[in-house]
Amino acid sequence: MIIEETMPLIPLRGLTVFPGMVLHFDIGREKSILALERAMMLNQTVFLTSQKNADTDLPTEGDLYRVGTVARVKQMLKLPGDNIRVLVDGQYRAELTTLIQEVPFFLCSVTEVEDSGSDPGSADIIALKRAALGAFREYTEKHPKLSAEIMNTVSSIDEPGRLADIIASNLDLKTEDSQAVLEETDVAKRLDLVIELLLRENEIMQIEDKISHKVRTQIDKSQRDFYLREQMRAIQEELGDGASNEDDIMAWREKLASLQLEPAVQKKIEKEIDRISHMPSNSPESSVSRNYIEWLLDLPWNDASEDDLDLKNAARILDEDHYGLEKVKDRILEYLAVKALAKDEKGPILCLVGPPGVGKTSIARSVARAVGREFVRMSLGGVRDEAEIRGHRRTYIGAIPGRIMTAIKECGKKNPVFLFDEVDKIGADFRGDPASALLEVLDPEQNKEFVDHYLEVPFDLSGVMFITTANTTDTIPGPLLDRMEVIRLSGYTEEEKLSIAKKYLVPKQIKASGLTSSQISINESALRGLINSYTRESGVRSLEKEIANICRKVARKVVEGEDCKHSVNASALEDLLGKKRFHYDKLLGKNEVGVTTGLAWTAVGGETLFIEVAVLPGTGQIVLTGQLGDVMQESARTAISVVRSRAKQFGIPEDFYKEKDIHIHIPEGATPKDGPSAGVTMCISVISALSGRPVRKDVAMTGEITLRGKILPIGGLKEKSLAAHRMGIVKVLVPEENKKDLDDIPETVKKDIEFVLIKKIEDAVREAVI
Repeated sequence: MIIEETMPLIPLRGLTVFPGMVLHFDIGREKSILALERAMMLNQTVFLTSQKNADTDLPTEGDLYRVGTVARVKQMLKLPGDNIRVLVDGQYRAELTTLIQEVPFFLCSVTEVEDSGSDPGSADIIALKRAALGAFREYTEKHPKLSAEIMNTVSSIDEPGRLADIIASNLDLKTEDSQAVLEETDVAKRLDLVIELLLRENEIMQIEDKISHKVRTQIDKSQRDFYLREQMRAIQEELGDGASNEDDIMAWREKLASLQLEPAVQKKIEKEIDRISHMPSNSPESSVSRNYIEWLLDLPWNDASEDDLDLKNAARILDEDHYGLEKVKDRILEYLAVKALAKDEKGPILCLVGPPGVGKTSIARSVARAVGREFVRMSLGGVRDEAEIRGHRRTYIGAIPGRIMTAIKECGKKNPVFLFDEVDKIGADFRGDPASALLEVLDPEQNKEFVDHYLEVPFDLSGVMFITTANTTDTIPGPLLDRMEVIRLSGYTEEEKLSIAKKYLVPKQIKASGLTSSQISINESALRGLINSYTRESGVRSLEKEIANICRKVARKVVEGEDCKHSVNASALEDLLGKKRFHYDKLLGKNEVGVTTGLAWTAVGGETLFIEVAVLPGTGQIVLTGQLGDVMQESARTAISVVRSRAKQFGIPEDFYKEKDIHIHIPEGATPKDGPSAGVTMCISVISALSGRPVRKDVAMTGEITLRGKILPIGGLKEKSLAAHRMGIVKVLVPEENKKDLDDIPETVKKDIEFVLIKKIEDAVREAVI
């Protein structure tokens, strides 16, 4: 008679309980704990069945095996962490007939499953029992965790079905195999299945013994660690688990064949692949060789971007992204034109030199977009380790290639536009000289076979378009500078800044702030106020920051409920940004004796400076103040010597150097000043002070002076001219040898300023001294 019982159900993960089996296990899932508590409240009986997948945290009816074991809970112990350890005694097989509920715990009805099959006393059953006991005896002898007492206990069992269950419970089986034994109701078939599993396990252990013996004969006691690794490898070979390494080696060889590399490179990679194929997979050197092979095979040896040689399209892209910068744009278009005619033309190496914020870095990105190439940027500011450029040798732990080859690999093309940013700020210390390491990279005659210390094979960089940026060429080593084509980017004029702000900066920042043109407008007067009173720079970086500042303040007002359109003009700047931060010198007052307007170049553009000279009764001392550098002090002494040699010509007492002290001062004494270009300015100031003749306030000048009174050329004429134009100067005295530089001065400046070329000090006196 089949009896159906209702009881709680506990699903088991990776565990199968057999009838007649006493064991303990831990439970921690809330449903299982509630089911256990329910069982303890009733008759301490619970149905235990295995999950089909042990990884399932919240099993449903479909995740459970139908056949399990009804067990009696004998003991339960609460463990730390809300887990419970349960001791159970398996009673009988049962089949899940109905799952009554799943929440808050599993409750089911089960039906007992009875054994069937031959008579326990039949010859077939007895033979199967003996075979099972013999195989189990062999298993216990080889298994390290089973004691001889287990064999005595199993041998005393007469009932064949229970014998099969006890033997199966002591085997290290997968859940699927244990479940197959549990579900088998025919006693003879169950014994036969257990014998099959025993024979398989014995064969596996025999292979393990064979492997262990094989490895033990190859090593001695002093190589125990090596023995363990060899044992693992041998096990993988016997079980067929070493195929993954072979698959990798086969894939590497296939990829190597498809790359069609130079013979020397191919031979190097093949040698490394052969080396790793004879190396234990868990050897420390194996991972080093594997990384090395994968690095070499992942490089874009033959993958190059196709250049977009449409000059009109390239010019349009460059104009879209940047205002002005005509020299750079012309050079890029020239390169594309040559590339269209000569396919093997090497990539140019350009060095963009100019003050901060003029667009050196962003123009490089636009160049990449214009020519249709990938863009890579590497900042060299503060780099002091040569390995950053050329990589580490593989003998070092954790060695990696240099940043050049890393960038080439990441971009996936062998001919990107490669930007070395801030090349003038590269350093050197005990780790090497990165600037010297760049010599090979930036030499079109050498970079065809660039060798990274890690890779140790040549890679062709001749197709890369290298662009470097710097604020000045003074700190770039001569050999490195010689390899580059220098293109100088000077500062922007006020009109250029205004155009850039209107076309690029204002729309960009309005969008970045989440505003629309219907909510904010910044008119021209506000932009001019920002340029002249809140920023002092050659570029537009600070200008963009101030525009962003205005947009943020307006965005706050919009969020606070002010929906009207905010029109920002010059008068609103102080309310939004505070007091004006800068003021430029303006022409004020009258022509003065001993005060001359000079022009200076700084890293943020041109500046005007006043040179003041006072003649005092004394003994011929010369006093220089204003934090002047050594070169400027020498220029001052040279200027006084020129005046002494021409005193009679300029109407100055010839013995002034005996009875007069001369004090030369340049205001803004907290700012260091140096350079020879103020020589002519100081000379005119001294002449004016000693002769009592005033100097025209609307005339500025620049130039180095010699003892013979000649005026030598200077640099930074464009920036100095812009400063003069800002101040309102109407005439600028320029060394005659700087005539060629007048072409670089904007037409708006030339229209308002008269540039006079001077050869000697007499020319400057004639033009400036009244």
